[in-house]
Amino acid sequence: MIQLQNHEPTRFQFDSNNRRSMSITTFLLLLLLSPAITATPTAYEMLESFHFPAGILPKGVTGYELDPSSGKFSADLNGSCSFSLEGSYQLSYQKTITGYVSEGRLTELRGISVKILFFWLNILDVVRVGEDLDFSVGVASASFPLDNFFVSPQCGCGLDCDDFRIRKLDLGNRKPSLSSV
Repeated sequence: MIQLQNHEPTRFQFDSNNRRSMSITTFLLLLLLSPAITATPTAYEMLESFHFPAGILPKGVTGYELDPSSGKFSADLNGSCSFSLEGSYQLSYQKTITGYVSEGRLTELRGISVKILFFWLNILDVVRVGEDLDFSVGVASASFPLDNFFVSPQCGCGLDCDDFRIRKLDLGNRKPSLSSV
C-alpha cells in the first residue's frame, strides 16, 4: 500500500545578501547579453548578407546606413582612401560611398573610382556572376575572380601592408576580361 503525504511547496527565503548578489548577477548577465541582442551588423557583414565578399570595401569603414525597402545605402570611411594593386589598378574611395544594394548587385555607386592608364573612371556597378565580380565603369567592364576580395585592403598599402609590398591580383589562368557595355 502506498501512502501519499501532503507536502507544502518548498519556499526559498532570501536574505538581503542573497538578494543583492542575485541583483548584481542579473545586472551583469543583462549587461553582457545586451550587445549581442542589439548589435547591428557591420558594413562588411551587410555586404556578405547580399553575397559580396567583405574585401570590396577597404578597412576603415566607421558606419553605414541601409534602407531595407529600397536597398539604398551609404557607407562612411574614416577618410578618403586610395591604394594600388600591382599589375592592375589604382583604386580611390571617397569618405562617403553611396549606391543601391540587392542580391549580388551594387548599382548607382558614387565615391569609388579606378585609374585606368591616365584616367580616373567612376565604378558605377558591381555584379556578382558566379565566382566572379564584374566591375562596370559605364562604357566598359572588367571581371575578376571572387577570391581576390576575401580580405579588405588597407588604405595606402592595399593588401600587403606588413612588408610594404603591393599584392598582385590573382587572375588564375586567365586575364581579366574587359568588355564594352
